[in-house]
Amino acid sequence: MTTVQYPDLVQLFPASTNQIPDQFRVEPIHQREYLLDGEMKQWSGKIAEVYSPVCIPDTDGTLQRQLVGSYPVFGPEQAMEALDAAVRAYDNGRGEWPQMGVAGRIACMETFIGKMLEQRGLVINLIMWEIGKNLADATKEFDRTVSYIYDTLDALKNMDRNSSRFRIEEGIIGQIRRSPLGVILSMGPFNYPLNETYTTLIPAILMGNTILFKTPKHGSLLHYPLLEAFRTSFPKGVVNSLYGRGAIVVPPVMQSGKVNVLTLIGSSKVADELQRHHPKLNRLRSIMSLDAKNAAIILPDADLDVAVSECLLGSLSFNGQRCTAIKIIWAHRSIVDAFLAKFSPAVNKLKPGMPWADGAKITPLPEPTKTQYMTDIIADAVSGGALVVNEGGGETVGSIFKPAVVYPVKEGMRLYREEQFGPAVPVVVYDDVEEFIEYLITDDHGMQASIFGTDTTKIADLIDPLVNLVSRVNINAQCQRGPDTFPFTGRKDSAEGTLSVEDALRSFSIRSAVATKDTAENKAIFNEIVGEHKSEFLSTKFIF
Repeated sequence: MTTVQYPDLVQLFPASTNQIPDQFRVEPIHQREYLLDGEMKQWSGKIAEVYSPVCIPDTDGTLQRQLVGSYPVFGPEQAMEALDAAVRAYDNGRGEWPQMGVAGRIACMETFIGKMLEQRGLVINLIMWEIGKNLADATKEFDRTVSYIYDTLDALKNMDRNSSRFRIEEGIIGQIRRSPLGVILSMGPFNYPLNETYTTLIPAILMGNTILFKTPKHGSLLHYPLLEAFRTSFPKGVVNSLYGRGAIVVPPVMQSGKVNVLTLIGSSKVADELQRHHPKLNRLRSIMSLDAKNAAIILPDADLDVAVSECLLGSLSFNGQRCTAIKIIWAHRSIVDAFLAKFSPAVNKLKPGMPWADGAKITPLPEPTKTQYMTDIIADAVSGGALVVNEGGGETVGSIFKPAVVYPVKEGMRLYREEQFGPAVPVVVYDDVEEFIEYLITDDHGMQASIFGTDTTKIADLIDPLVNLVSRVNINAQCQRGPDTFPFTGRKDSAEGTLSVEDALRSFSIRSAVATKDTAENKAIFNEIVGEHKSEFLSTKFIF
């Protein structure tokens, strides 16, 4: 780790384990089992050690990341075993889970929620220790995930109720419901390792699919306490865990052609490569949230207090490590100095500290190479004529990086186009809004944008082109995902498919119909099947 450069920063780290509050300590968890085909299998092979971004100085003062535990590292053979278990459980749509009615699946998920809640404290602590998320946000991530599952259950009930009746059109009687797609490869991100993973995993399971669940490199261990809940809540083979380096274990799984849906929250480059491995792309559905370079524009008439407050939250919540973070700010020349005069001190007021520290907003970065990357990308801007305008911005010790406001950022600097995914806030000065629109046109990303202003005509003039360039335009508000009932997607390289509570259920399923001609004989057949409950699909059961 980096040796001490800034004493005020090094003092943020505990001098010893005794300085860590008892309720936030986690004894190293060495995972030696994994979920496969409904059983917790023992593991005796290669392992990966998990080190926290929380550091403690050793005897010579060098900061050392603390060991959180370890987990299995699969090879291609174990990856294929996990895939085969999911394939068997689905059984071409004839398995217990895809054949189960919606009410049965909901009951299983409700059982899972109860068991998930039993692990709440441990999972929250592991979120803090593995990725450095502060206590408030780690707690919010867990609780929001539970709320998301409940909301998804309600949406599924409504969806099923609307499908419980028959339609008669043009002499045809039919019933239309949603059916599963098959085997899902689910790959979650490190920045929201629980919530973002479950926003795809949960609806995929509920719609009757079987799952191959690849844990993220950072934030893998926190899923271990929940494996038993999966095992005991769902039929065997519905959920199967997959560990190891994605470059090793995922290609053979994709090359098999047995994956029906790839869901990934991560990099567009990784997504492109994984999709190319599949032998029949027309059979592969992809549901992904990928890169983003969300931009905010501050108009000359903007309320600067609102702009500063929202840009502060939008750019630096969880150290800027969010796909929905504001990654670049465009400020009009007439107000850029006034904006920076308010924004820079506000950035410096963000409290740095360990994840459990009361009020800590800037916490250690989980990726071991991230502080160097941030240093390099800021140095590149400075070499091109930009300045770090907030005092102490860019200072780093160990895994702590003080947020840096960089201005003026221009085309040719890495910060102008590259998604930094960390605590650096590039500010661009503009004279004409067409410059901002042209930036979005030429950008590879298209997730969200924010407009700050008070003139309704100017705001409206921006809304209309922006909604055709990004998927969500925020007015006097930061970019964000919520509420979960709103569609969450992106254009260009930022996403494929749409996620939200109801959209996700639709994304992981397909409309299927059973139909017959409107004759007395066919009506009698339908009536007997429905009346004697011979089919789960062809049914008028109503879920309350």
